[in-house]
Amino acid sequence: MARGDGQLTHEIDPLDRGPQDACGVFGVWAPGEEIAKLTYFGLYALQHRGQESAGIAASNGKQILIYRDMGLVSQVFHERDLELLQGHIALGHTRYSTTGSPSFENAQPTLGPTPFGTVALAHNGNLTNFDELEALADGRRDDADKVVKDATKKVTRTRPFRDSSNDTSLVTELFATEEGENLTEAALNLLPKVEGAFSLAFMDENTLYAARDRHGVRPLSLGRMENGWVVASETAALDIVGASFVRDVEPGELIAIDEDGLRSFRFAEQDQARCVFEYVYLARPDSVLNGKTVHAARTQMGRQLADEFPVDADLVIATPESGTPAAVGYAERSGIPFGQGLMKNAYVGRTFIQPSDTLRQRGIRLKLNPLRENIEGRRLVVVDDSIVRGNTQRALVRMLREAGAKEIHVRISSPPVKWPCFYGIDFATRAELIANGLNMDEIRDNLGADSLGYISLDGMIEATQQERSQLCTACFSGVYPIPVNNTPADKGC
Repeated sequence: MARGDGQLTHEIDPLDRGPQDACGVFGVWAPGEEIAKLTYFGLYALQHRGQESAGIAASNGKQILIYRDMGLVSQVFHERDLELLQGHIALGHTRYSTTGSPSFENAQPTLGPTPFGTVALAHNGNLTNFDELEALADGRRDDADKVVKDATKKVTRTRPFRDSSNDTSLVTELFATEEGENLTEAALNLLPKVEGAFSLAFMDENTLYAARDRHGVRPLSLGRMENGWVVASETAALDIVGASFVRDVEPGELIAIDEDGLRSFRFAEQDQARCVFEYVYLARPDSVLNGKTVHAARTQMGRQLADEFPVDADLVIATPESGTPAAVGYAERSGIPFGQGLMKNAYVGRTFIQPSDTLRQRGIRLKLNPLRENIEGRRLVVVDDSIVRGNTQRALVRMLREAGAKEIHVRISSPPVKWPCFYGIDFATRAELIANGLNMDEIRDNLGADSLGYISLDGMIEATQQERSQLCTACFSGVYPIPVNNTPADKGC
């Protein structure tokens, strides 16, 4: 039951886009509950992880219905839509395509036939062996065609299909031809062949599944309701539906939930490389990652930043909202007062309106506007979480100058981003990353700031209270924990 009316193909962000995560996933097994509404609210809590499309699949034990479209969760679903999605299992997804233009065909959850029934699948991450898996799928498709053409042979497998070219649809197709007596066995056979970063939630007519790659790059949490279970990309989504956090889905683990309860299977040995950028920017501040509250980690990054790059100033302000915890930490450690210098328009999200060149240049004011009385004549410390291309920070510094700031000292609570991500974050190409081609003084001059300071890699890691060996820092260090030689740039979830 997928719809495509009102499909939007030209999307303009009034600001230079910061790093975007690929997707958010949510699944619930709860007989007797309003599963579609629970999933709707869970997706609402995960909206920051993807703003291009949203979808929900639901099963009543006999069939799976799916409803998806382009747009935000609140734009895609209405009360009447949710009322049609009845049953005891539901699966939801919010998507941000890692590269390329958004399209309805790539909206999730995906849906496909298997010998065991129908499978719906939602994915967060990027696969690094896409070409290898696609060759496997092509070979199986050829074999299926031969069986279909030979009328003397009995067709024992459902013929696979794929309606889009992303890795989520590819995994869905591979389920159709994987060996096994049921979907659990098929998953345990297929998942060891899948490489890269993936947090999956999927379902057939009777069972909800969750799986996380052996490196645990992207988060995935398990929660308990009074009469059911929930899986979600972040713990904040558990909170919003009243589920209590049980534990993280472990790297290399497959979970199955049905009327017989919860079962856990191991499909790969752990080799943890959790994304440190989840702590810096991607996750909600009120989420908990591997036992550490994101807000606490970001506040500590601000304290560390003040230790590493002190400055005489009159006011610490944040680039809202992502820079706020670090700005509070910087003010606390430095003794410089924290205050509001920028007002954010809460009703400006991503827009589909094509601006003129003049309006495009003024686009930052659609989202942020300076509080002149707090800025004029003052020396400011402006704290942000990261710099990618530098366009937003450059425009912001110019705006603060125009508002009368005496000095502007930019402080960044992550190290310079010098390398692209192949594991589910849409960074610019390496050539576009401002820190890749310029040194610190050149970046400062490019932004128009009086001074610039990035937190050190060691300081950022220390603030997360995580083991360095268990974190992926590739976008900062260039050290990739998962081989990336076979990673197409345009096949993300």
